[in-house]
Amino acid sequence: VQLQASGGGLVQPGGSLRLSCAASGSIFSINFMGWYRQAPGNERELIAWITSGGITNYGDSVKGRFTISRDNAKNTVYLQMNSLKPEDTAVYYCNSVPFRPAYWGQGTQVTVSS
Repeated sequence: VQLQASGGGLVQPGGSLRLSCAASGSIFSINFMGWYRQAPGNERELIAWITSGGITNYGDSVKGRFTISRDNAKNTVYLQMNSLKPEDTAVYYCNSVPFRPAYWGQGTQVTVSS
């Protein structure tokens, strides 16, 4: 399975973006799917995850602002990001939880700046 994230860009503080993660194969059998991010100088961190049944959970830094969802029929996972802050600036990736090294894609850059 290859996972390709897209939808990043430059946005002002308080703005919104919607990220997509398209899988080249079926993600139906992958119970936990997650979004990760890596800011410059920091380690990659898991920020949101969702089960195949739609149960979600979030890291404290994004709780209440980000929403993860998935469409198993389209083999796609989404991340709706609202009320963006400069500290959300990072490269965003999707992967299973726990991650599988072979699934890492290129990620998508999100920059929050005025």
